[in-house]
Amino acid sequence: MTLRIDRRSLILTGTLGLGALAIPGFSFAQALASGFTHSVASGEPGPDTMLLWTRYVPADRGAVKVKAEISKTEDFAKIVSGGEQITGPWRDHTAKITVEGLEPGTNYFYRFVAPDGSFSPVGRTKTLPVGDVGKYGIAIFSCSNMPYGYFNAYGHAAARGDIDLWLHLGDYLYEYAAGGYAPESGPVGGRVPEPAGEIIHLADYRLRYASYRSDPDLQELHRVKPMLAQMDDHESANNSREMSAQNNQPGEGDWNDRRAAALQAYKEWMPVSETPWGSYDVGSLATLFRTESRLLYRSDEPELAPLFASADAQKALVAFRDGALQDPARTMLGTEQEAWLGHALKKSTRAGQKWQLVNFGTIMGKQNIPAQATDWLKPNASARTKAYVQAGVMASKLGIPSDLDNWGGFPAARARFLKSAQAAGANLLVLCGDSHNAWAFDLGQDGKPAGVEFAGHSVSSPGYEQAVGADPKVVAAALVAASPELKWCDTSRRGYMALTLTPEKASNDWVMMDTITQRVLKASVGHTAVVTRGRNVMA
Repeated sequence: MTLRIDRRSLILTGTLGLGALAIPGFSFAQALASGFTHSVASGEPGPDTMLLWTRYVPADRGAVKVKAEISKTEDFAKIVSGGEQITGPWRDHTAKITVEGLEPGTNYFYRFVAPDGSFSPVGRTKTLPVGDVGKYGIAIFSCSNMPYGYFNAYGHAAARGDIDLWLHLGDYLYEYAAGGYAPESGPVGGRVPEPAGEIIHLADYRLRYASYRSDPDLQELHRVKPMLAQMDDHESANNSREMSAQNNQPGEGDWNDRRAAALQAYKEWMPVSETPWGSYDVGSLATLFRTESRLLYRSDEPELAPLFASADAQKALVAFRDGALQDPARTMLGTEQEAWLGHALKKSTRAGQKWQLVNFGTIMGKQNIPAQATDWLKPNASARTKAYVQAGVMASKLGIPSDLDNWGGFPAARARFLKSAQAAGANLLVLCGDSHNAWAFDLGQDGKPAGVEFAGHSVSSPGYEQAVGADPKVVAAALVAASPELKWCDTSRRGYMALTLTPEKASNDWVMMDTITQRVLKASVGHTAVVTRGRNVMA
């Protein structure tokens, strides 16, 4: 099945500023311009509310009041709701206004008005439905690295008529300096975001968002579809957690200061509320759970490198597997959020919701690295990559997860969550990003089905194909054979997931873009997984 989108449908009057169309990816000048600089966005929908976002910079860079208007018709003949907010340099001139009094399951147009009477681009959005819902479509994204390629996945989803809502599960941007995480041959299409250095301070994070948000395909998806968003690590620094981050190096300042700057810029630039977690009912069809599993509560993941360097590495690894790895005090979500999520799952099922969708930043399914993985590497693979794969093979042989930065490093917390889903009688769909590759897992606990996980490939960040020279089909088959929970994977293509919910079935497409090295919106469905309600395993 091939999905083809006519690009003419994206270039609509008032949709994108001329600067966004003329410059590949972003414009630093756009961040410094006056007026409405980065189009509009909507998010965190309710049945009668919607959060609306824009950025307006007055010529004097001072404080200004902007007004939001929302209407059922594109001509705004009748304004049905709206609001006002004062913005200025203290919030990077961004504005977020939650409008009320809307009707459930209804399409709306919205815009912002500046004090001089000028208008923002017109956005489109849709409230959540109530009551019976026959079908609902969700597009799911993660890991958008500007230097590695064009954000074609965003443009493709923006042009679809069957997407009601989109989720971004983290790594909306990356923190590295120019060349720090980019193709060796140079950035695709000259897509180097500002600032040139690694982002550390508040001004840096703000400018990086301005760069990414000037991408025309990202702007268009924000403009035409409401979103739910949550952070992973690169919105702050690689492998971030409550107490530190791998990429917060000596000399880069206190982690708490950097984390606070990252959080502030995120809340300024994204159409998100101030609450770290939340739930959203799609009529009686589903409850969506937005979580925070990275910056605020997450414990440090275990460190294996010293164990491999010990005199008896195997003995040290076995002791770790049976001891420290099982520590119940280590947490992804924190005790308060864990308790909230367990109670919320029960509330959803008792209310008769058909599906329970829980969004996490990192993968929950268990994945092992087979022994032959060392043969997959490209001849020019770095010593670090070779050592990483060899360590993963040895760890997998001993029953240690191949990735301790995801839920594999938190087995007690993973068990608590899956047991809570089983106790609630949930029809659980776990949605994850982070890995850059595509995965489908049947999740089990205590020998019983607990739910299904759909883990998304990246918008543009590289996956296994960057280091692996073997046939991707051979790689996928070996990974599935070595990992009992893993039912399907793809380790070589970029894109997004498109999930369709009905009362009796959940069907997830992994949409694969033909290319990310050119701005082309051609894609195909690489795989479809189906879950029948009541089974908690894929068909």
